[in-house]
Amino acid sequence: MTTNPPRQEGRPEGERIAKLLARAGIASRREVERMIEAGRISIDGKVLDTPATIIPNLNGVTVDGKPVGKPQPARIFCFHKPAGLLTAERDFSGRGTIYDALVNALPKDAPRVMPIGRLDINTEGLLLMTNDGELKRAMELPSNAIPRTYRARAYGDVTQSQLEDLMDGITIEGVRYGPINANMERKTGRNQWIEMTITEGKNREVRNVLEYLGLEVNRLMRTEYGPFSLGDIKRGLAIEVPQNDVERYRKQTLRAQSKR
Repeated sequence: MTTNPPRQEGRPEGERIAKLLARAGIASRREVERMIEAGRISIDGKVLDTPATIIPNLNGVTVDGKPVGKPQPARIFCFHKPAGLLTAERDFSGRGTIYDALVNALPKDAPRVMPIGRLDINTEGLLLMTNDGELKRAMELPSNAIPRTYRARAYGDVTQSQLEDLMDGITIEGVRYGPINANMERKTGRNQWIEMTITEGKNREVRNVLEYLGLEVNRLMRTEYGPFSLGDIKRGLAIEVPQNDVERYRKQTLRAQSKR
């Protein structure tokens, strides 16, 4: 006969408020912590001063004075980000952001969504959007090694042998990049299309590696992130991943993370 271990005396039941707010789609855990520092989150009217607060649920919690609703089921949208848009909620210099395009790309019943990972302003292609901050964090962590595949059009000279050497990883200006699966797709003159799959997603990783090899990247597109693919989604549009697929993937990803 198995029995549950006794609860430690003095240990409050529940979870950290940052985790619960992330799960509710308010923001990522890190962003929630910044919101707490800024005094934007309260419990029963009292401004919260630490993200270490453990609560059983979100009853009485407000953000910017507005009550937080119950967490909605996790949803994922595959958005074809055009080049020229920032992966940001707003830009004070007036440049366009992904949210400008998402206004028309998402269904009317879509919740507040956050990007899973980022694409720089000149990179296009698959950008996953979700309302689940916990899932967002799990998919972004380098330790979870979720593959991201890119297609790059680059000018210059490189050999397949040089690309295959990237499987051993590479260090550039003190930054260590892990194994990269890179293959030449086709070549026309000194322009070539190269497919690259990475698992860490460090800042400007694909561009930095190709530039280190002496190539000039003139177009970069992400085509896959984990099991999700850009497919034939038209630029500037988004499609929703079926709910059953999202729940299955979410459970699988969070379970794998908890074992690490």
